[in-house]
Amino acid sequence: MPVEHTLRKAAEEVDRGDLASVLRARQRLVGLVTTYPDRLDLRARLAGVYRLLGDPVQAGRWSYLGEDRYDAEVAAFERAYRTPKARLAALNWATGANGIPSETARVRLAALQSEVSAQLRREIAVADDRDSSWTVNVLVLLGLVLALLCFVVGAVTLVLWAYHWLT
Repeated sequence: MPVEHTLRKAAEEVDRGDLASVLRARQRLVGLVTTYPDRLDLRARLAGVYRLLGDPVQAGRWSYLGEDRYDAEVAAFERAYRTPKARLAALNWATGANGIPSETARVRLAALQSEVSAQLRREIAVADDRDSSWTVNVLVLLGLVLALLCFVVGAVTLVLWAYHWLT
């Protein structure tokens, strides 16, 4: 089904106003956004449907890069997707920031991508700080050797006991 025809059907369903029709319109628009993830107009329409359904998290998600968005919905989206990495993944943007026709969306996506980079740098720095020292590694190794030794002694004892019991 061509995009314009699908959009027309979705608009008709939204105009009907009953829950089943609005849910069908949502499904149509989700399919379109999945197929054309870099079309901001489809994202705006999907945000409008979620707004109609009373879902501020999803409305904020799909209007995040758009010109017209509500601060309360964006805040709800950011609360639901706490990290920049999670937000970027939830946006499901297929191309880079250069592929965006809108300057506003380009700036917002670039800012989110730089937040993700900063988050990853912090995670790497924390991971480097958590490296254990040689003494801890040696103690763990000694513990493993001791556990293996106990296992071997126990297994030999069990085999000898079984041998004596059977003979």
